[in-house]
Amino acid sequence: MNTVVAGAVRTASRYRWTVCALLFFATVINYMDRQILGLLAPMLQHDIGWTQVQYGRIVIAFSAFYAIGLLCFGRIVDWLGTRISYALAMFVWSIAAMLHAAVGSVMGFAMVRALLGIGEGGNFPAAIKTTAEWFPRRERALATGIFNSGANIGAVFAPALIPALAVAFGWRSAFVMVGAIGLVWLVVWFVMYRQPDGRAHDDEIADEGDETNAADAAAHAKAGAPGFKELIKKRETWAFIVGKFLTDPVWWFYLFWLPKWLNESRGMDMQHIGLPLVVIYAITTIGSIGGGWVSSALLRAGWTVNAARKTAMLICACAVLPIAFVSQAENLWVAVAIVGLAAAAHQGWSANLFTTASDLFPRRAVGAVVGIGGMAGSIGGVLFSEVIGQVLQRTGHYWVLFAIGASAYLIAFAIMHMLTPKMKPAKLAA
Repeated sequence: MNTVVAGAVRTASRYRWTVCALLFFATVINYMDRQILGLLAPMLQHDIGWTQVQYGRIVIAFSAFYAIGLLCFGRIVDWLGTRISYALAMFVWSIAAMLHAAVGSVMGFAMVRALLGIGEGGNFPAAIKTTAEWFPRRERALATGIFNSGANIGAVFAPALIPALAVAFGWRSAFVMVGAIGLVWLVVWFVMYRQPDGRAHDDEIADEGDETNAADAAAHAKAGAPGFKELIKKRETWAFIVGKFLTDPVWWFYLFWLPKWLNESRGMDMQHIGLPLVVIYAITTIGSIGGGWVSSALLRAGWTVNAARKTAMLICACAVLPIAFVSQAENLWVAVAIVGLAAAAHQGWSANLFTTASDLFPRRAVGAVVGIGGMAGSIGGVLFSEVIGQVLQRTGHYWVLFAIGASAYLIAFAIMHMLTPKMKPAKLAA
C-alpha cells in the first residue's frame, strides 16, 4: 500500500467513528420526536378526550406511514446516497414534530403523526447503509449497536425532559422545542459528513480481511440498485422481513404504551412517570451496545458470521422471556427491571438483526432491504396497535400483551434460521 493510500486509510479509520457519532445523535433525535406522544398521552387524553381505541389509531397512523417512509427511503437512499437522503428525512420529520403544536384533535394528531412517520422512515435505511459503507463486517454490529443505542438515549432524555417542559410551558411548546433539535443536527450533518473515499475504504477493508466487501465495492460501481421484484424473491430478504415483522411491534409497544401502563396500572402521574422510564431505557442502552459487541467479539475470536450473529440473537431472544410475568410483579422496581431487561434484549437483537442485512446483501442493496424489512415491521406495528387498543378497551389488562412480546423473538429466530441456515450472501443479478 503506498503512502498516500495508507494515509487515506488511517484517516478513514478515525473518521468512521465520527460518522457513527452523527448516526447516534440522529437516532437520539429520532426517538425523542417519536416518543413525545407517548409521554404526553395522559395529558393529551385529558385535554382532547380520546379513547384507548382512538389513541391506538393515532399510533397506527404513524406506523402505517412509517412503513411507507421506510419503503420509499430504502430506495431513495440507494439512489441518492446517504448524505442527501438522510438530510431530507431529518428535515421532514423535524418539521412534522413541530407541527404537532398546531393541532388539537384526534384527526389532526393522526395527520401529523403520518407525516412524522414518512420522515422517520429514512433514519434506519440511511444509517444502516452508511454503516455498511464505512465499517468492515467485523465492526458493523458494534457500530450498529452504538448508533442504535441512540434510541435508548433518546428514550432516556425524553422522559427526563419532556414532561417537565410540558408542565412548565404547555404540551405545544414541548413539541416545538424537541422538533427544532433536528434542524440543528441538519446543519452539523452538512458541515461534517462526506461520502466515503471508495479507494481508501476498500483498501482498509481488504487489509482487515473483509474480501467480500472489497469485491462488492468494485461491483457497486458497475451495478445499480436491484429492484424490489428481485429482492422479494430472495429467502434472505424474507428472513429479514420475518425478523422485523414479529419483533418491531414489541418495541413499539414499549415505546408508545409504557407511559400509559405506568399511569393506568401503577397509578403514576406526569410528575413521577419519568424516573421509571429513564431507568428502563438506561438499561436498554447496555443491551444495544452489548448485543452488537457480543457478535463482533465472536467474529474477532474466529467464529463464522452465521454462528456469531445467531448466538447473539438467541441470547437476546431468551432474555426477553421474563417479561411474560411482569404483570405479577407487585413491586414497581422489580417490574421496571423486568421491562428494562426485555427492552435491552430487544435492542441487542435489533443491532444484530440490522447487521444481517449487510451480511446477506451487497451495499448497493442494503438500503432497499432495510426499507422492505422496516415496512414489514411497521405493518406488524399497525396490526399490533389495533390489538392493543381493543384488548385494553375491552379488558383493561396488559398481561396478554406482555406475553405476546415474550414469545415473539424465539418464534422469529426459528423462522429466520430455517430461511437462512448458513447465512450465505444472496446472489443478485449484476
